[in-house]
Amino acid sequence: MELGVRIPRPLGPGPSRFIPEMEILQVSTEDTQMHTLFAESFTTLGRLDNITLVMVFHPQYLESFLKTQHYLLQMDGPLPLHYRHYLGIMAAARHQCSYLVNLHVSDFLHVGGDPKWLNGLENAPQKLQNLGELNKILAHRPWLITKEHIEQLLRTEEHSWSLAELIHGVVLLTHYHSLASFTFGCGINPEIHCDGGHTFRPPSVSDYCICDITNGNHSMCETQGPVRNIPTTEPSYEVEALMEKMKQLQECRDEAKASKEEKATRFEKEKRESMLVFCSGDEETAPTRDVSRHFEDTSYGYEDFSRHGMHVPTLHAQDYSWEDHGYSLVNRLYPDVGQLIDEKFHIAYDLTYNTMASHKDVDTSMLRRAIWNYIHCMFGIRYDDYDYGEINQLLDRNFKVYIKTVVCMPEKTTKRMYDSFWRQFKHSEKVHVNLLLIEARMQAELLYALRAITRYMT
Repeated sequence: MELGVRIPRPLGPGPSRFIPEMEILQVSTEDTQMHTLFAESFTTLGRLDNITLVMVFHPQYLESFLKTQHYLLQMDGPLPLHYRHYLGIMAAARHQCSYLVNLHVSDFLHVGGDPKWLNGLENAPQKLQNLGELNKILAHRPWLITKEHIEQLLRTEEHSWSLAELIHGVVLLTHYHSLASFTFGCGINPEIHCDGGHTFRPPSVSDYCICDITNGNHSMCETQGPVRNIPTTEPSYEVEALMEKMKQLQECRDEAKASKEEKATRFEKEKRESMLVFCSGDEETAPTRDVSRHFEDTSYGYEDFSRHGMHVPTLHAQDYSWEDHGYSLVNRLYPDVGQLIDEKFHIAYDLTYNTMASHKDVDTSMLRRAIWNYIHCMFGIRYDDYDYGEINQLLDRNFKVYIKTVVCMPEKTTKRMYDSFWRQFKHSEKVHVNLLLIEARMQAELLYALRAITRYMT
């Protein structure tokens, strides 16, 4: 300070506003597989971002995620590199995710993108502007996508998209919509060198910090407290109660199965009830800079699938599914990407350590399926063989509020929402939940977009 040099300090305590820094650092240093992944990530991206540092809890998923993202952004594909990063900006901006926008603004310029495009979507080529409508609907109301939207993009004379380019674009948009959900759902902090990631205010006496050598953005403050989840006023048997419900539901499954009609009724009931789950941000959300210039129609946002007086047909999974239809379409038009995405879906869905909080040897498949199917239910996607009555048994109201907010309106996610569900569970388990949320969301968006493309092709 005597020399007139202003030294920035990290604004947030570590990679996440929700998860104690030392818990993340502990996982990062104790797993040798992580060191390899970190090295590969740093070599590929030239940085080790905070999303990677939070995903560190689940190395198997992280490896698949990094491989897929690397292929989408940097390997041979239909779209030029600067288009790919600009689509990342457009997608993240729909959810006001300045963290991801800033990352891709930097990458866009690094690969030779025109700085004028960053002044607003209207300054980008008409071809990219034409994708704005699809970006908007995919992000907020994907069930409204029709083959007419696809036809408009593919038949716009000189500014038209090829099918392969459109598949690449759709995959990128859905990837970054869902990654915005993870960013807000896990309270990701900006890195120290990014906008909103630092301050020049002198530290107080109690703010003694040490910095991690990777990014220089891991501050550990004495005021942060222990590395456990937040104290809870709920009974300590929350986990045991959930495990008991799972046991009872399994017994009911074994004794008698619900009829087709009963399953259909329970799906409609759950879909209606999901509309009654409100996402109210009663505390300040993560600060974001205005990124609205990167998209059009700023007032357009999420609306419940079945609003009063409006009926949208349910998408039955047996009529159009990722496994039987979407996967092959993506792989045919953008080789290898379908395989990478499919692997990522399966890892997120099947990932288990057979634990729940401090309990071991637990089969969590019923709980994971309930979370996945609840998300798809909110998007109007129904699995005819699933009993949707299980959802209300396994997911309490606080959990449903968190899920709906992170998936549908991630920018409204607050620490209070994060802290209010699964209070007895570990932070690693809550990150696992977020992996399920973002992959279920991405698959739902892809299903509606790919179905529209299939209908156009036939």
